[in-house]
Amino acid sequence: MRILVIGGSFGGLTVAFSLRQKLGARHEIVLVSKEARFTFIPSLPWVAMGWRRMADISFDLAPVLSRWKVGFVEAAVIRIDPAKKQVHTAVETLDYDYLVIATGHRSANEAVPGLGPFDGPGHSLMSPPEAEEAREAWTAFLDSPGPMVIGCAPGASCIGPAYEFAFEVHHALARRGLRHKVPIVFVTPEPHLGHFGVGGFGKARQFLEGEFEARDIRYRTSAAIASISAEAVQLVDGPSLPSRYSMILPALSGVRAVAESGLGNPKGFIPVDAHYRHKDHPAIYAVGVAVALPPVEETPVPVNFPKTSNMTRQMAAVAAHNLAADILGGAPVTRTLSAECILDMGDRGAHMFADPIRPPRNRSEMSIGRRWLWAKRAYERYCLWRLKRGWAGPASGLLG
Repeated sequence: MRILVIGGSFGGLTVAFSLRQKLGARHEIVLVSKEARFTFIPSLPWVAMGWRRMADISFDLAPVLSRWKVGFVEAAVIRIDPAKKQVHTAVETLDYDYLVIATGHRSANEAVPGLGPFDGPGHSLMSPPEAEEAREAWTAFLDSPGPMVIGCAPGASCIGPAYEFAFEVHHALARRGLRHKVPIVFVTPEPHLGHFGVGGFGKARQFLEGEFEARDIRYRTSAAIASISAEAVQLVDGPSLPSRYSMILPALSGVRAVAESGLGNPKGFIPVDAHYRHKDHPAIYAVGVAVALPPVEETPVPVNFPKTSNMTRQMAAVAAHNLAADILGGAPVTRTLSAECILDMGDRGAHMFADPIRPPRNRSEMSIGRRWLWAKRAYERYCLWRLKRGWAGPASGLLG
């Protein structure tokens, strides 16, 4: 039996390591990734601020996978043929008995003219090259500061890093004595601060409104960005906001290989059942950002459902259990997704937890303090240490 896993980030590694633990050496597992290195994506805002180097938050995939007897193909996937059970890459065609798609996202930068960073003056944090470009631009900005706009494009789902970046920028500028030279406007499609694409939870709205007001960060909600230039961010049916540094997180779509293979919805995300199996192709599973999850509610400006690394690991654990059950025999499992994250605020952190992620909830908590900033830094190191050793964590711990 040959199992292909597409994607070398949280979802792909969790699935590959979990399957190897469950299946032993009896079946072939091959991971396909266009990237040679794993990157701890939650730390990209720190890279953009110059507080981390890429070498600090990444490692080579090949040695880790080799130790776990997982094959590795470093290549971009061009097309998937579910009828023939084949994956076509830039270098070869791979056959499979089972396929797990953990391809992540494609940034839909084309939806906002000028969004950038490589096709316009805007900046982003959605990939390592973008974070490094944002850092270089930030360094230059400090020599000649001016107004900034930070936020998200219509339809965005990854919203937390925009809040983090706003808090981090304020903290860094205040420490340098430059904050008075930099008017900051936060622009978001959310109907209110702290919505996060999940309808909000707890006192997140009141908390974020208060923290922005205390830092003199102006904000606009239910805002749709029309275009970005080197001097301003133009809103739809709204003003032109002066900006010499615009960090705008884009809406996301599925990767082209999935979209062009007919496996996804119109946005390229994959419809799955409660077991993370493709609804039309029982030999295909999908986890993480690649999965199609509907928004929790309609909003005046579209805000899509988020998928964090924590949620991706939950999906991956369920998918690995169910795929192994297909092969070895056993009952499938399901799990209601919860969300847990720590928001870096520059001088402290905010811990947020929601179970389930969709309202109404059994539990919703929020806690503030410097201890959460320390916890966020410690978790980064712990997660990298764990994954470098091929330990995805016991799946049972994510299924409770």
